[in-house]
Amino acid sequence: MEDNNKSKKKMGKWYFLIIVVLSYLSIYFFLPGKMIPILNFYIKLIFKILPIFLLVYTIMVLTNYFVNNKVLQKYMGEGSGIKGWIISITAGIISMGPAYMWYPLLKDLQNKGIKNRFLVAFLYNRGIKLPWLPLLIQFFGWKFSLTLLIVMAILSVPQGIITEKLIEAKTSDTQKR
Repeated sequence: MEDNNKSKKKMGKWYFLIIVVLSYLSIYFFLPGKMIPILNFYIKLIFKILPIFLLVYTIMVLTNYFVNNKVLQKYMGEGSGIKGWIISITAGIISMGPAYMWYPLLKDLQNKGIKNRFLVAFLYNRGIKLPWLPLLIQFFGWKFSLTLLIVMAILSVPQGIITEKLIEAKTSDTQKR
């Protein structure tokens, strides 16, 4: 029974790709004039995200090469404390590019033992964008901007803790069944 569920999950990952390919083929056959703009958009999108993808891939390779599981466990694993929060909050603030490009790296780090609370804090703090900081200050002023950024950074901690507790509760509930 369990093998059947695993094979269904593996097939489920292909459904989206199959639907997209069928959609593109339908457009190609039924609306061929629309295909060129769609392909142009797709190519522009690929070239836009390619540098970010390469950056994240390079970071993944470097972390796999230089950072071992013991170091990750020490700073962002089970027994880690404030250093883990500082690292995840800072990394979230300075990270660039679309969030989905970071997902493979974050999953890899999760597999190496980084706690979910730190991954949540990283993603939460991606909302703080340093390049947009001057514009934020220009429109809202120093007090509002600084308060907002501090509150976002601080609230990422309980957000991470709550999310991790919910995941643990769901996991333990699923294991009981």
